[in-house]
Amino acid sequence: MRNFQWFLLIGALMVARGLWGHAVAKLPFTSATIYLAIGLCLGPLALNLFTFDPLNEAALLEPVAEVAVLISLFSAAIKMPVPFILPRWMPAIRLAWLAMALSVACIAGFGWLVLGLPIGAAILLGAILAPTDPVLATDVQVRHAGDKDPLRFTLTCEAGLNDGSAFPFVMLGLGLLGLHELGDLGSHWLLVDVVWATLGGLAIGAGCGAALAYLSAALRKRYARHEVLDDLLGLGLIGLSYGIALSLHTYGFLAVFAAGVALRQTELRLIHAPTNPEGLLEPETDDAHAPAVVPVEPTVSGGALVFKEHLERLSELTLVLLLGGAATWYLADWRPWALALFVLFVARPASVLASMAGAGIGGRATAIAAWFGVRGIGSIYYLTYAINHGLPPSTSRSLVNATLAVIILSIVLHGASVTPLLNRFWRDPGRG
Repeated sequence: MRNFQWFLLIGALMVARGLWGHAVAKLPFTSATIYLAIGLCLGPLALNLFTFDPLNEAALLEPVAEVAVLISLFSAAIKMPVPFILPRWMPAIRLAWLAMALSVACIAGFGWLVLGLPIGAAILLGAILAPTDPVLATDVQVRHAGDKDPLRFTLTCEAGLNDGSAFPFVMLGLGLLGLHELGDLGSHWLLVDVVWATLGGLAIGAGCGAALAYLSAALRKRYARHEVLDDLLGLGLIGLSYGIALSLHTYGFLAVFAAGVALRQTELRLIHAPTNPEGLLEPETDDAHAPAVVPVEPTVSGGALVFKEHLERLSELTLVLLLGGAATWYLADWRPWALALFVLFVARPASVLASMAGAGIGGRATAIAAWFGVRGIGSIYYLTYAINHGLPPSTSRSLVNATLAVIILSIVLHGASVTPLLNRFWRDPGRG
């Protein structure tokens, strides 16, 4: 396809999504399913109007997927409706770290025993496919800053955290393949890649977010007519927290998520936003008793949210279209699809059920969380990151095929089940 044809296609899809957004939301599948179907029709499997090979285009695809994940992480973070209270956040922390590790182990075992991958490549495959996606999982995430639904909160927080918590396993897989320094008995990996990079990323992000909140509040207070460009501040915070985190060899994804959470929570404290006795943000309600807007003055996080969500939708559209063009007859092999079925129906449910025992969110909520482990753009980023760090071509091709199959099946199955399952769950007053 030529450049003007790409502009026509993406422009037409954006216009259609904007005009019929409410109608699309009522369909029994998500917008990502539509984009994927169009990409498959235009790609090598059907009309062959364009093709996109993640292996050959990894240098281009990595920063595109990276930006998409960063914007989505920040958008999710600034919608977090509660302060950091450990009991409230513990289910999400279990999912982001314990369920993550169990998923990596399950997928790595399948890759080693069934796919015949070396142990380093198998662990790398687990790290690529274990994280849930913050870009494609918006239908099961927190919808606004006053949304207090525990299931949406848990899934949103998990998607925000596990894109960073997967990185130690990526580095472990690369190290076992000889592409990263692990140190004697894994000491470098444990101390630097696990402890320092994780805690440092969270601390850097939290500090940047809180500092921006205080600075913005001070300027507004000192200069009553001072104009603050919320969109630029939000994007600037993403860039600063991510850049500082990477420069200090910590995990930038964790830093950006922590920056968004700290920004929002600090602003809410500074403007004395109304909360209930549990400390949760109290939203206004409309005539239908549904949560509406939060009755607080405009803030950096609130003002930037709509703009970030628009960028998120654009990145979703573009990358899922390319994903359709990346699907070739290489995927006719049974092994990628066997892995995809294993990831969605065995590895994810088993790891979630094991990690959430006694978490207190209810059996039905745990079951839904076990099913809705959406895979997407985050996995594309980790895949291209590994390829660009010297992964051998033969191993790269195997991981590309496996990743594409898992993401495609996830988009189709999760997209078809999200609306009926969640509507039934939230409609049932006796859920638990």
